[in-house]
Amino acid sequence: MLFMCHQMAAKKEAQEKLKAEQLRKARAVVDVPIIWILGGPGCGKGTQCAKIVEKYGFTHLSSGDLLREEVASGSDKGRELQAVMSSGGLVSNQEVLSLLNGAVSRAKGNSKGFLIDGYPREKNQGIAFEEQIAPADLALYFECSEDTMVQRILARAAAAAVKRADDNEATIRSRLQTFKQNTSAILEQYVDKTLTINAERDVDVIFTEVVDAIECVLKKRQKAVASC
Repeated sequence: MLFMCHQMAAKKEAQEKLKAEQLRKARAVVDVPIIWILGGPGCGKGTQCAKIVEKYGFTHLSSGDLLREEVASGSDKGRELQAVMSSGGLVSNQEVLSLLNGAVSRAKGNSKGFLIDGYPREKNQGIAFEEQIAPADLALYFECSEDTMVQRILARAAAAAVKRADDNEATIRSRLQTFKQNTSAILEQYVDKTLTINAERDVDVIFTEVVDAIECVLKKRQKAVASC
């Protein structure tokens, strides 16, 4: 029995390595900005993403949306993902990276930039993303106090037509603590490319700061192209 467990673990590890190598070979050549959008639930990053898309024409990619779309497509891959999620398991990072890489590859010819929303969720995911897809130009972290996010999430849940069992304060605070721990490691890893933004202000005031950061990235890229 123990031998079989070792065999299964070794097989899974080999499969993950193969997927990573396939991703590296299929790595998208990206010549437009890539911006990671980070922030806890209720921080307002979705609103800011919509405003960025409207102003700059960037492509907004959410790992969660990509997973749901793949499942809804009814593909073999979608059925595999559905089985994992239905059993309470976590979709592997390689699967998520594969979906992100595919989305970037499909859109890169027409996109002016990419917003990667809610990813990476932990440090190792950021490292894998930059190795297997492309380096990020900027990470925007929308910082919001735990109390503010709890209030916003509860208000959103109260207004929702469908109630979720985990939309209670104790569960929300537990999720936010996990998010905070993982995000701290990401911010430490990418301190040189991260801009922390106070997300408890007026939406348009926040967006002014976002625009300044994106304009800086665009100017750096223009200078890099000019010097080639």
